[in-house]
Amino acid sequence: MDTFDLIVIGGGPGGYLCAERAAQAGLGVCLFEEKKLGGACLNEGCIPTKALLNSAKLYRHAIESEKFGVTAERVTYDHAQAVARKDKTVKTLVRGVEATLKGLNVQIVEAAAKITGRQGEHFAVEAAGGAYLAKKLCVASGSETVIPPIPGLKEALDGGFAVTNREVLDLKTLPKTLAVIGGGVIGLEMAFYFSSVGVQVSVVEMLDKLAGNTDADISRALRAECEKRGMAVYLSSRVLEVAKNALIFTDASGERRELPCDLILLSAGRRARTEGLGLETLGVETDRGAVITDKYLCTNAASVYAVGDCNGKSMLAHTAYREAEVAVHHMLGAKDEMRYAHIPAVIYTDPEAASAGLTLEAAMEQSFRAKAVQVPMRFSGRYLAEVEGGSGFCKLILDEAANRLLGVHLYGPYASEMILAAELMLDTELPPERLKKLVFPHPTVGEVIREGLFQL
Repeated sequence: MDTFDLIVIGGGPGGYLCAERAAQAGLGVCLFEEKKLGGACLNEGCIPTKALLNSAKLYRHAIESEKFGVTAERVTYDHAQAVARKDKTVKTLVRGVEATLKGLNVQIVEAAAKITGRQGEHFAVEAAGGAYLAKKLCVASGSETVIPPIPGLKEALDGGFAVTNREVLDLKTLPKTLAVIGGGVIGLEMAFYFSSVGVQVSVVEMLDKLAGNTDADISRALRAECEKRGMAVYLSSRVLEVAKNALIFTDASGERRELPCDLILLSAGRRARTEGLGLETLGVETDRGAVITDKYLCTNAASVYAVGDCNGKSMLAHTAYREAEVAVHHMLGAKDEMRYAHIPAVIYTDPEAASAGLTLEAAMEQSFRAKAVQVPMRFSGRYLAEVEGGSGFCKLILDEAANRLLGVHLYGPYASEMILAAELMLDTELPPERLKKLVFPHPTVGEVIREGLFQL
């Protein structure tokens, strides 16, 4: 029976970084992953989608290049080659994670792990017929796709007429028509990808806006861009049934519609994946399947931690990274705690959308004396030089009582790269007068944030 200082269950961003940081600090670590190192992010989400989206962006820019003085002839798109490049990128990164962990003497067990309880001062875990003990335990089991009880959906998934975010990334050929169930982040990114490479896309969303609780103006801009690209967007619509070669739903007016399509992408959200782990043997508390944690990522059971999607707080890879660091620091007795207020969120559509902090609506609901300022990105010389007819913008939310920023929302190119600067502004809580003294490099699209500051 092997004994360790720490057992980590799950090899996604939260799990592998937890193992890495703990091993760097001198702890003996065993990591369990039943599928592939890197988890959903590296294998089925963050990285593969960005590889495909970049290929699609290059293709779209090539066919629209004449307005920039560039003429490209016989531009074609090879989806199979783009998928092959995606696979190559993923394999390279997975190998990198594995090499790092092995270099730190982390024992990697490629099998499903189940907690069986305590043995004295140790936690006991079984996997692939073996038994393992550790003084500390970190659960990083991730999340899974929500499969709503829609008549015909299970059969469609089994038969390949419907796919989830996992299978859609491995399609060898492009469908002619695609219906996307869900207009959240994953659904939108895939809708933009397939639309950009010539697929006729329709998005059916239950809410009255795209992109969930993102800024209302960004949501409207995303819908306008979808429609500009020729996508059909149905909001306030409820899917009734998956029929043969069609999606049946009621639209915003209550009218029953039949949407013929070659493929359906299910993107109705994700939920914490904790069932079957054996958490009940330790008395670990959960809420609708998500492990309950405090600001140190501790559960109610001593020396048991939970990081990443499985705690349901913020299902983002970068959140999981930070949670892993906080958890390890707590294990080592170092002073640190998790703060969720300003974690940035990005939608990698084209244009991109990125946010940090509160929306105006959320600020008002929380009784802040909030003020919003919105400036177009065409105020930036670089944006105007690089984007023809773009509708990008920067929106700042100010707490007038405390004289500090509450939120920053960006829509346009490079938004994913600019949002870190916005997060620093929010996290430091510096007043706008001080932020105005920051020197922004010129010409950059990021200067639009400075323009917004001077209009507060």
